[in-house]
Amino acid sequence: MAIKQRLILLNFLQFFIWGTWLLTIAAYWFQTKHWSGTDFGAIFSTMGIASLFMPAIAGIIADRWINAEKLYGIFHILSAGILFTVPSMNNPTAMFWIMMADMICYMPTIALGITVSYSALKSEGKDIVKDYPPIRVWGTVGFIVALWIISLAGLETSSGQFYIAATASLILGLYAFTLPKCPPLGKTQKNSLISAFGLDAFRLFKKTKMALFFIFAMLLGAALQLTNAYGDTFLHDFANIPEFKNLIAVKYPAIIMSISQISETLFILTIPFFLRKFGIKKVMLFSMIAWVLRFGLFAYGDPGSGLWMIIASCIIYGMAFDFFNISGSLYVESQSDPGIRASAQGVFMVMTNGFGAFFGSRISGIVIDNFFTLNDGRFDWKGIWLAFAGYALVVAILFAIFFHHKHDPKSFVKI
Repeated sequence: MAIKQRLILLNFLQFFIWGTWLLTIAAYWFQTKHWSGTDFGAIFSTMGIASLFMPAIAGIIADRWINAEKLYGIFHILSAGILFTVPSMNNPTAMFWIMMADMICYMPTIALGITVSYSALKSEGKDIVKDYPPIRVWGTVGFIVALWIISLAGLETSSGQFYIAATASLILGLYAFTLPKCPPLGKTQKNSLISAFGLDAFRLFKKTKMALFFIFAMLLGAALQLTNAYGDTFLHDFANIPEFKNLIAVKYPAIIMSISQISETLFILTIPFFLRKFGIKKVMLFSMIAWVLRFGLFAYGDPGSGLWMIIASCIIYGMAFDFFNISGSLYVESQSDPGIRASAQGVFMVMTNGFGAFFGSRISGIVIDNFFTLNDGRFDWKGIWLAFAGYALVVAILFAIFFHHKHDPKSFVKI
């Protein structure tokens, strides 16, 4: 099997695993277990908490001691064992800790998967800016396929979703050991105290441009958390309005929201053109403007005559997500020495899925409780989405002012 096909399978399974439960665990939690919303909020915080330290730690290990593809496989096999035990959890506290353990194993595999993919493509003389996005798109396809399988099989409220996730994780873990070798390239570097602990990637913060890039990546990571946390709930709330409650978008909000993932698969393919044509600064600005439109269209959309705005928002999400997430990882790769490649991707994950997700979730909850909750307990969704749009606009303006980057099209050729 050619290397591209092998990496397509890797990416497909990577996000298939996540898609089997990420959007449907709420149905299992509330309708089957009947546990509280407060406890459920803690479950989603496990992703942010684990991402604060695990991607960086895994990157350090892969750069200095263990082949990245082997570490990747080990994490997925461990995750499989953990997921098999999820259905046996009988209280929210036990569920929290088992999901925390799973996130500690799963979250670093996202960055490790990127490292393995880039290494394999480079070893074949491929251009990762051109060749990686069409491979990564299959990860989103895997997520969509998993979501639809779980839904159509009637497993949204069943523990069966975790068994499917565990099986896929075990298969991917074993498959990882057959991938091209991705040996640690940082073990031969000068053994200073910083190098001894594998912290070389954090030296990227000494460069003003990279420090600013990571900070803005964190701020965009917060925007991603906002849309993940509140998008589905927003559509569900229209069921309380008689004129909307029987409309398709209210009955099947997950299907409407899945348009966002479908859009991802299209925008990923445009990344090589946009990066070479406009450079990382403009591409990131496009992403930020897309976030403004994403939230703004939600503010004025509804499941009736305004459904086109909600659909347009979901389509725009593809640009908002891909142009900072995928393009950002490519930019980090272009700015990092080979010896810190995995660590640098780990730092990027820490800033986006760690700090960004954590602060986005916590601060948005405080803001909504204090400023956008009506006296009858309902949410002022228009105000919420406009506030989020304003946040994204401010980030875009600050990025345009403070992030300086002269685009060189050659810098993204065979990096």
